[in-house]
This record gives sequence, C-alpha cells and structure tokens, in this order.
Amino acid sequence: MSFKLLVDQSATEDQFEYIKEETNNKSRPSYYVTGPYMMCEEVNKNKRIYDREEMHREAKRYKSEMIDTKRAMGELNHPSTPDVSLERACHLVTELRNEGNVYIGKSKLLSTPSGLIVQALIDDGVKIGMSTRALGKLNEQYNGTSRVSDFRLVAVDCVADPSCPKAFVNGILESKEYVLAEDGSFEESYDRFQERISQLPRKNVEDYLKEQIIDFFGKISKVM
Repeated sequence: MSFKLLVDQSATEDQFEYIKEETNNKSRPSYYVTGPYMMCEEVNKNKRIYDREEMHREAKRYKSEMIDTKRAMGELNHPSTPDVSLERACHLVTELRNEGNVYIGKSKLLSTPSGLIVQALIDDGVKIGMSTRALGKLNEQYNGTSRVSDFRLVAVDCVADPSCPKAFVNGILESKEYVLAEDGSFEESYDRFQERISQLPRKNVEDYLKEQIIDFFGKISKVM
C-alpha cells in the first residue's frame, strides 16, 4: 500500500494572527501564530476534499501523540520528505481545536535559527501562513476534484507563499510515493525497492526485476 506526500493550505495568510508577548524582564518575547490549519468537507485551493471523520480521527491522534507530548514541530517551508528535521524546525504546535469544518491551530515560534527567521519576518510585516504536510491517497472525482483517503498528518509547516510554487509541489514534493514500514514509519517506495535489490545475489536480481514488472502490470490490469 503506497501513499503520496500531500501539502495543503486551508487559509490565506491574511487569516492568520500573529501574537507577540512581551515580558517585563530582559528575556526574549514569545511569538505565536494562530489561524485555520486544516479544513474538511470543502474543496481547498488544490481542489481536494478531506473526509470529516478521517480528519477528526487524525487530529485526535496528532494531538495525543504529538501536541500533548510537545513534539508537534513544523519546518520553515515544506521539505520533500515526510520526516520532520530538528535542524529546520521553526515552531511548535500547542493547540488544535475543531470549529465546524475548520481546525484552528496555534503555534509558538521556536528560538531556533529557522524560528528566529520567522520572528524577524513577522516583525518586518511579512505575512506568514501555515500549510499541512501529510500522507494519503488521492481519489479523483468526476468534477475534477480529488477526495483524500487514508489521511495521516505529518506536520504543519510555516510558509510565506503557498500559492506560488505549485509546479514545485506537483513536480517534486508530491511526485514521490511512500510505503508503511513494519515499525509504523514511512519510507520512500524507491528506497525500499533499491534496498531489496542490493541485498539479492547478483544472479537473482534479474528474476526479481521480472517478478516486479509482472506484478506491476497485473495491478494495472485490475484497475483498467
């Protein structure tokens, strides 16, 4: 079972609020960003629809496993993998609550290099938004939209202009497919395929490739 890396934004940058909490002492002020993080049962900017029950279940899991344990970090801009890099982390999601079809989130900007960049951008008046990074499957509908299934939220990333790099998103970020490993993590399909070949004796590689090709065309014939 393979999954695509999906990136989506539920709101424009104007719908986010930036909060700067000053303190009386000499410590650094705290910065927060709040606004619509996710949306379900409505067509988003990428012509996708997320299922309400799946999103509710996933939001509950993400809150329990990541937010409540203070591990819900996001990066500055979307990376090309479903992993969250500590080196690029810029904020920590502290809240995620449901209001109708929208999930309102709140993040505290970190004192990391990437977090300080976002703080400086906000101080200079730059509009910052939040965009989800998730794994799932796309089921095309008759009206040109796609319905997302098997949705699994990876992170919410901080982005400046999510509407601009559509070619980059479609061509690089979402062109890869991932499979669920035995330990519950996700790995790129190509990486697993390459690893299996490298472990085979040289004389068995050709037979293995033939089996994979036959299996591939068998799956196509079932769909057609």
